[in-house]
Amino acid sequence: MNKPKTVVLAGASGFIGSYFRARFEHDDWTVRTIGRRAAGGAPGQSASWDDDGALTRVLDGADLLVNLAGRSVHCRYNARNKAAILASRVRTTEALGRAIARCQEPPSVWLNSSTGTIYRDARDRPQSEEDGELGAGFSVDVARAWESALEATDTPRTRKVALRIAIVLGPGGGALRPFATLARLGLGGHMGVGTQQFSWIHVEDLYRAVRFLHARTDISGPVNIASPDVVDNRELMQLVRRAYGARLGIPTPAWLLRLGAVLIRTETELVLKSRWVQPAKLIDAGFIYRQPELGRALLAIAKGKP
Repeated sequence: MNKPKTVVLAGASGFIGSYFRARFEHDDWTVRTIGRRAAGGAPGQSASWDDDGALTRVLDGADLLVNLAGRSVHCRYNARNKAAILASRVRTTEALGRAIARCQEPPSVWLNSSTGTIYRDARDRPQSEEDGELGAGFSVDVARAWESALEATDTPRTRKVALRIAIVLGPGGGALRPFATLARLGLGGHMGVGTQQFSWIHVEDLYRAVRFLHARTDISGPVNIASPDVVDNRELMQLVRRAYGARLGIPTPAWLLRLGAVLIRTETELVLKSRWVQPAKLIDAGFIYRQPELGRALLAIAKGKP
């Protein structure tokens, strides 16, 4: 009988982490966790970020580490929030690197979150891992620092992959909620000029990509995690309206989006930046998507189906 595999989920309390935990457990993996507080249960099954010894014990002997830790970017980018967003990504990555270096039996694979936002605002061509052009600005600076922290860790027995994740959609959470709310209110028209590209990934395919990359020992470095079905904002909102049965869709100009973002204390980057992320490594390696088409994925999500 094969020994169950063990995954360590760092930052497992959010939408993606909760989904991952349920899916790994369903697939008969042993799940250990790292978070702001250690969970209850048997020793060595959970750790908090401020306990170096516990971090090492949780990681020692695990097959896979998936780091999802990072403060939400849905806030105003003032100095305090910027510092917290950066630290929550860089410091946790550095802490994991130090803990892995102390392990007698370190994880063979470390998949560390990054973001597809690392690429420039692209409206002319897709951005692959090989020829994508990195952008500028705060979000890109965070992504660069995040990936640099991963690369700088000294973990010779652990293969490292930076997951450049596109916008994650799924039932009960993810980035779809504000789009769906606008559609229900009759404000589901295009946002800004509407030509900005929308790269996305269904949370189930994100999980399946993680499992795929764990098995593919020949893949390392940055990997774009996105569906190949990229649409512009106009088509996105048409598909959202169809999924949620909204007939009316009033467009929202960029100036109004910026005003609204100030009022609800967030930023407009989510909807106004053009993300055109091409998952070249996954496609070349033969990864098969379960939810490759945005229209069908949105219809399933609206009905609460996985």
